[in-house]
Amino acid sequence: MVSPPVISMRGVGLTYPGPPPVPALRPTDFNIQRGEYLTVVGPSGSGKSTFLNVAGLLDRPTEGVLEVDGLGVGALTERERTALRGRRIGLVFQSFHLLAYRTATENVALAQLYSAVSRKERIAAARAALRQVGLGPRLDALPKTMSGGERQRVAIARAVLHRPSLLLCDEPTGNLDTHTAAGILDLLDSLHDDGMTVVVISHNPAVAARGQRTVTIRDGILDG
Repeated sequence: MVSPPVISMRGVGLTYPGPPPVPALRPTDFNIQRGEYLTVVGPSGSGKSTFLNVAGLLDRPTEGVLEVDGLGVGALTERERTALRGRRIGLVFQSFHLLAYRTATENVALAQLYSAVSRKERIAAARAALRQVGLGPRLDALPKTMSGGERQRVAIARAVLHRPSLLLCDEPTGNLDTHTAAGILDLLDSLHDDGMTVVVISHNPAVAARGQRTVTIRDGILDG
């Protein structure tokens, strides 16, 4: 049996209300296949982040049908969408969004705070995720003592803790120098090699070149 796409969009678009209305994502038919490494490029204001927010269930499309792992999400309540996102989608942003006075382990473990898992199990899973992203020696470090690359690795560990169906990254190297950025991209390559579906949003052609498939978005229109 063929698995459904991780993300399926049929006529999906998002228009922000006006006046005047702003069509941030034009109606599109688009699939993200399981195991794919997709990069999405375009200039600032082109609709890249809107595309990520729709695919990541952060924003509701104003038209069309969106499915995650074959499950239609249009009729879900906000609570149900949040729960589905927590199980199926990992999100990584340019800003790391870490709690300053929590250790790396505690920051990652917070991803399971509202699950039925015991604290001991949450801590063990968080430490395993941090080791997976190369932070074994920094399990108890505070964010203020970590480099930008290390903090982004903590954010990635938090995002992949549940082994999500999809890892969505919005400009994950935007705050990093070239050498550090290359290490983060190598890590994403490794996660993809392990079978994870990865989507990276970027304006940087060098980042886009890492993907198996690249699509361009301009004026809210996906091409590719």
